[in-house]
Amino acid sequence: MEENFDEEIDNIVTLNDEEGNEVKFEFLDLVELDDEEYVVLLPVTEEGEEDEGEVVILKVEDNDDEDSDEESYVGVEDEEILNKVFQIFKEKFKDEFDFIDEE
Repeated sequence: MEENFDEEIDNIVTLNDEEGNEVKFEFLDLVELDDEEYVVLLPVTEEGEEDEGEVVILKVEDNDDEDSDEESYVGVEDEEILNKVFQIFKEKFKDEFDFIDEE
């Protein structure tokens, strides 16, 4: 009996960068830390492009518009917060991903 491992869930998120260009990411996880939410995203590369496997961590902010359900993702400058979020993510997915520690 052959198992089918091609059941990849479509978790692709398209965001706009500072220049207004669309950038695609694979949504990996939503992490809560100190009553704040952070998304862990993996940039989607084009076929044949080298993939370094570095994740992007962004803070989730609700828009002030009450009529909108949209969320905004903003960059995180605080290295301590980034490290804490990444450690939580690594612990949750230690059996699914091979993490390389850069020293």
